[in-house]
Amino acid sequence: MPASQSWTVGNLTIHRIDEIALPPHTGAWLLPAATPELVTEQRWLQPDFADTDGTLNLDSHTFAATIDGLRVLVDTGIGNGKTRANPAWNNLDTDYLQRLAAAGFPPESIDLVVLTHLHTDHVGWNTHWHNGSWSPTFPNARYLTSRTEWSFWADYDMDEPRQQMFDDSIHPINDAGLLDILEIPDSGLDVSPGLRLLPTPGHTPGHLAVQLGHSALITGDCIHHPIQFAHPTIGSCVDINPHQAESTRRALLHSLAGTETLLLGTHFPSPTTGLVVNDETGYRLIPSDR
Repeated sequence: MPASQSWTVGNLTIHRIDEIALPPHTGAWLLPAATPELVTEQRWLQPDFADTDGTLNLDSHTFAATIDGLRVLVDTGIGNGKTRANPAWNNLDTDYLQRLAAAGFPPESIDLVVLTHLHTDHVGWNTHWHNGSWSPTFPNARYLTSRTEWSFWADYDMDEPRQQMFDDSIHPINDAGLLDILEIPDSGLDVSPGLRLLPTPGHTPGHLAVQLGHSALITGDCIHHPIQFAHPTIGSCVDINPHQAESTRRALLHSLAGTETLLLGTHFPSPTTGLVVNDETGYRLIPSDR
C-alpha cells in the first residue's frame, strides 16, 4: 500500500488520506463556469491540477494530524457500501481505513473528527456497517460540526438521497452521543491549542475551514479547485449561497496571499498543497513539497 502523502508544518505532520480520484467529468459538472478555454489559459494548472484539454482533476481525500496530543481527522469522505445517487460515490469498496491506519491513525485512536460541512462526500466514513447497522467508525472520537450548519439542515426540506445520507452517516453518530454541535463566532473558535475552526460560509451556511497550528489551513469546499484562485468568481453548482461563497473565497485568498500559510485543498489532486500568491487579476497556488 503506498504511503500517504504528508507535509511538515512547524511541529505538525499533516497526512493526506486518499479515498478515490473523482471521474474526469466531475469538474465540468461541479464548476460549470470553468470552461476548457479558461482552464487551459492557466498553464500553471498543468499537468497536475488539469489536463491539457482543460479537464479538471479532482480527488476525494481527508487529512489527519496529531495536534497538542489529540489525533484529529478532518472530514471523512464518501464511505463504503452506501447507496448514493451519484454513481461515482455509490456502493464504494475502498481501502480508506487501511490507508488511515497505515498513516498511524487506526479508527479507534481518533480523538476528534472535524466535519467542515454536512455534505455526502465529507461525512461518509462517520459510520460503517457493523452487526447489521450503521455504527460510528471512530467510537472514541468527538465529531464536531457548527450549530449554523446543523440548524440549517434540520429545517431543510431534504430529498430522498440527502435524507438517506443523514440516516446512515449523521444520525447514528448523534444517536450514539458522539456529535458536538458548536457555536462558532465570526472570529473562529479554538477547539484545542493549534486547532481553530473558521467560518467560511456560502457553500453551506455553516461551512468551516480548519486552521492547524499557525501556518496551515484546510479549505473544505470553500475552494474546490485551484482554477478558483485565478477566477474567484467561479462557483460550485451546489453552493447554497453563490454570492456569499464567492465573497468568502475572495476574503480567504486575500488573507493568505503572500503569507507562509500552507493551504491544503480538500479536493485538490496531488500535489494538493501550496502557498497562495497574487497573480495578475487573481491568485495562484505555488505547490509546496515541505
